Amino acid sequence: MEYNVNINGIDVDAAYSDETIEEIVKPLLKHMADLHDSEKRRILVMLAAPPGAGKSTFVSFLEHMAKEIIPTKKVQAVGMDGFHRRQEYLISHTTIVDGKEIPMVDIKGAPITFDLEALKNKIIELKENDVCKWPEYNRMLHNPVEDAIAVDADIVLLEGNYLLLDQDGWRDISEYADYTISMTAEPQMLRKRLIDRKIASGNTVEKAEKFVDFSDMANVRICLEHSKKADMELKIDEDGNLHRSGSN
Repeated sequence: MEYNVNINGIDVDAAYSDETIEEIVKPLLKHMADLHDSEKRRILVMLAAPPGAGKSTFVSFLEHMAKEIIPTKKVQAVGMDGFHRRQEYLISHTTIVDGKEIPMVDIKGAPITFDLEALKNKIIELKENDVCKWPEYNRMLHNPVEDAIAVDADIVLLEGNYLLLDQDGWRDISEYADYTISMTAEPQMLRKRLIDRKIASGNTVEKAEKFVDFSDMANVRICLEHSKKADMELKIDEDGNLHRSGSN
C-alpha cells in the first residue's frame, strides 16, 4: 500500500507490503485496542528507532490504518523531535566531542541536544491529563513549534530515537510506556536515507554527506548499540519492508 504524508515539513512517499500490514500493522493495532479495553485509560506506546528508519512515517501510517482496523479507538501519533533544543541554543552552546570543543548545533540530533527534562514532564502530563498540548519539530524552520498538537486520543504513539536508550537520564523514559516497539536496519541503508532527507531540507549533496557522516551516523550507532529490548522488535530489510525479529 502506498502512503503519502508530510513529516516535519517534508513530503514522504512510503509503501507498506501486504505482509507488513497483515502480520504487523493489524495485530499491533488490535493489541493496542485490547490494552485500552483492559486498562480503561489512555495507552502510551513508544516506538524507538535510529535516524532514517522511517519511524515518524510508520506511526503516522498506524494512526491512518487505525481508522479502519480499530475504528472505535482514537489513535494519535506524536514525536520526541519537538523536544530538540532551539537552534539559537545549539548555536550558542558547545560540547566536547573526541576531545574537541564544538558547537552543539554540529551534532544536532545527539541525545545531549534534546531537552530531556521537558520531555519527561510532558510525558507525565500526557499520562495524567485528558488533553495535552504537544510540540512538533519543523525541518524547514529548524526549530520546534510549541503547542502544535492537542493530544486527546485513547492510544498515543510516541516515536523517537532515544526512547529505549540505555544510558543515564534516558533509561527510565520507557517505564512510562504501556508497550514498546523498536525498529532497526543496516547502517548503510540508513546513511543513504539520511543523506536524501538532508538534501530534501535544502542542503547540497556535499553538505548533506558531511553532516550525516559526522553527526547522524554517530546517532545511528548509539541507537543500534545502546538501546534496550522492546516488547515488539522490527527489522527493516533492504527493500524497506518490515519484519518481526522478536517479541514478548
